[in-house]
Amino acid sequence: MKYDTAGDPMTGLKWTRRTAKKIAQELTTLGIEVSRGTIARLLKAMDFSLRVNHKKISSGSSENRDEQFQHIASLREEFSSRGDPVISVDAKKRELIGPFKNPGTTWAQQPVKVNDHDFRSEAIGIAIPYGVYDVQDNSGGVFVGTSYETPQFAAASVAKWWRYQGCWRYPKTRNLLILADTGGGNGANNHAWKYFIQTQLCNKYAISVTVSHYPAGASKWNPIEHRLFSEISKNWKGRPLDSYQTCLNYISTTRTSTGLKVKAYLDTKQYKKGIKIPKREMAQLQLAHYDTLPKWNYTLKAH
Repeated sequence: MKYDTAGDPMTGLKWTRRTAKKIAQELTTLGIEVSRGTIARLLKAMDFSLRVNHKKISSGSSENRDEQFQHIASLREEFSSRGDPVISVDAKKRELIGPFKNPGTTWAQQPVKVNDHDFRSEAIGIAIPYGVYDVQDNSGGVFVGTSYETPQFAAASVAKWWRYQGCWRYPKTRNLLILADTGGGNGANNHAWKYFIQTQLCNKYAISVTVSHYPAGASKWNPIEHRLFSEISKNWKGRPLDSYQTCLNYISTTRTSTGLKVKAYLDTKQYKKGIKIPKREMAQLQLAHYDTLPKWNYTLKAH
């Protein structure tokens, strides 16, 4: 194991890339009969331990990262104090619909049998849950798409949330704050996202929308991740999503002790990828960038 050993210089912990079984096999070829259980005990006596990878290597922080966090906190306080809605948006990991393994365990008398491989060709379809989490009301709307995560789909989901929930919950408001990641369908540099928010939400419902993006690599601070998506994952863990209705049921029955309420909707529209917005149409947007950190902060107004 001379060249198969690594270690932590601070704690003294050591590990090897070889398994106990492989070490036992190597020793057997040398005429030393030993079981892998004995190898495991010997490794522990030599300060070896089973270890997993740790995400500890940072790729560096975005410039003005702390300033952006302070700006987001200020915006949240400003909108909340006026009674204007603050929503957190993002797309959850896409899921295969069919008899496929779902990570986690659940109480059952017998295990549920699922396919031994996750082949896309054997799936009924895919589910792309796009979530809208109302920070002040502790409620969410999840729109399950069946095609692609595109800027049009993201903007349409926000617009539907406003039509189904937001406008009834905040009937007097004309301002909305959206907290979003800096990438994906609702990315900070995505022109189509801004265009469809303008046309599908601002113009259609006569509201002003302010968008504030979290810096790259900071998506875990987006409220929807730990207040909505994590709870959905816990609710359906260990249970195959064998149909779209099953997927919707698990989402809509997600609850927490703090009062989280979730509604789920199926969106079967086929959204096209790679839509390019002409410059003349982008020039017509009522888009105002903040003087501070304009890349991550902007407001779209109805016209």
